[in-house]
Amino acid sequence: MLGLAKRVGARFLLTSTSEVYGDPLQHPQVETYWGNVNPIGVRSCYDEGKRTAETLTMDYHRGAGIEVRIARIFNTYGPRMCIDDGRVVSNFVAQALRKEPLTVYGDGKQTRSFQFVSDLVEGLMRLMEGDHVGPFNLGNPGEFTMLELAQVVQEVIDPNAKIEFRPNTEDDPHKRKPDITKAQKLLGWEPVVSLRNGLPLMVADFKQRIFGNRREDDGTSGSLFSV
Repeated sequence: MLGLAKRVGARFLLTSTSEVYGDPLQHPQVETYWGNVNPIGVRSCYDEGKRTAETLTMDYHRGAGIEVRIARIFNTYGPRMCIDDGRVVSNFVAQALRKEPLTVYGDGKQTRSFQFVSDLVEGLMRLMEGDHVGPFNLGNPGEFTMLELAQVVQEVIDPNAKIEFRPNTEDDPHKRKPDITKAQKLLGWEPVVSLRNGLPLMVADFKQRIFGNRREDDGTSGSLFSV
């Protein structure tokens, strides 16, 4: 793709990830932080793949004069996500709707920051239309533990939903929170949709796709109740 951008003179957008910071020793994470990544860990294929992509992008920018933009995207959620993609928000929402326990790995104290998809889209548009290469952190600085996220899902879907603890996965980052000062100053961007406002929109979409026109409560035909 970088070669194509060079040939046709296109502006190239790399959607990188907060995973380039690994299990960060700096909190919150700023773009100048180099990260704390295990290069041979079970998550390293993704982490190091994105870090290499950033390296190649900047090499093409410096060496071939390609116009590039780099966004480091933090956890994003919203309608139209794959229901069973394994991401924590879609996992919790699908499990709660299906009356299954919400699976929390480890002690649930690890943190993540969740941005609604429309905020991410706005950030990417401002990045592409602006004059700054980046990298830019695009994420919501609102920080939630996994237990807090599970509790928000309970509030929105089912207060009686059970929480089930399972052994943690290897190399799971303990904290994740973006410092978005650079995006605020140079792009004039910051997220506007809170988790409690955005999650019901995702839940409504998941309900429609999981249950169709059946009512969740009794399985009979009819329209879905509102969230």
